[in-house]
Amino acid sequence: MSKILRAMTTDGSAQIIMINSTDTVKEAVRIHHTSPTATAAFSRVLTAASLMGSTLKDKGNTLTLSIRGNGRNGHILAVADYMGNVKGYIENPELDSPRKPDGRIDVAGAIGKGTLNVVRDTGEKEPYVGVIDMPSGEIAEDITHYYGDSEQIPSVCALGEIITPEGKLEAAGGFLLMLLPMADDEVVKKIEDNVSKLDGMSALLAKGLSNKGIAELVLEGIPFDVFDEYEVGFSCDCSRERMGNALLTLNPVDLYNILVKDGAIEVGCQFCKKTFSFTGSDIEKIRIAKGLAKPRKNAVNTDEKAENKKD
Repeated sequence: MSKILRAMTTDGSAQIIMINSTDTVKEAVRIHHTSPTATAAFSRVLTAASLMGSTLKDKGNTLTLSIRGNGRNGHILAVADYMGNVKGYIENPELDSPRKPDGRIDVAGAIGKGTLNVVRDTGEKEPYVGVIDMPSGEIAEDITHYYGDSEQIPSVCALGEIITPEGKLEAAGGFLLMLLPMADDEVVKKIEDNVSKLDGMSALLAKGLSNKGIAELVLEGIPFDVFDEYEVGFSCDCSRERMGNALLTLNPVDLYNILVKDGAIEVGCQFCKKTFSFTGSDIEKIRIAKGLAKPRKNAVNTDEKAENKKD
């Protein structure tokens, strides 16, 4: 499992969240069969969403991070819960892009120009929505810009991954540091100096440093307290019940025609790729359970009608 560590400077100037998201991203790669370029882009969005989700306060809160660029990999979406468990989707997982002259994966080129959208749902009547134009497409810099521009929270986000020349993901992770109100100027300056000297996140991962080890580099010379460290992962909450309820939003005539033609309708989850099959009888039971229909005697059974049509 992946692990998140949360800590705060002893004087309350800043909080830092670290994550080693390797196992989370590996599971996403397994499900979506991503190319090396798509793996890098997807990894950063999933890792960022997990970090951001862990800042939510209550169970049931969710954070959705949406990247819409004009690059080859298209729309990338990740949804995290309040612990940092995450699920995600990438529009064009199979498309790859040429590497940069230095051999690095061109994430910004794969994402292109576009917008970063954050939806934070805390159970209020209306969720918080923040949107910015992405200044870089590298994701980490865009997250940093988002917090400063949309939430007025001075922050630093770093994301990275290690992908072999053969395209295999070996490691992924990142950190999110946010200054708190009334932060001490000397502490802020020390953090800025430390961050400016840091190797890139991918290089830190290559050294095999733990979450706490990286936090110690970011906060070198600054006392801090670790609040907790716990496991998170790629977690999808789809279910047969939820998919069945979603079918009720379709046009009844279209739904009926599909059932008569095919005998059943399949619904797939874009996040975990599970599929669920429903017959006409299944949908009728859902409608009855939801109070949208009453049990009928001698009703036409679409399952039987479909079978008769095949004969």
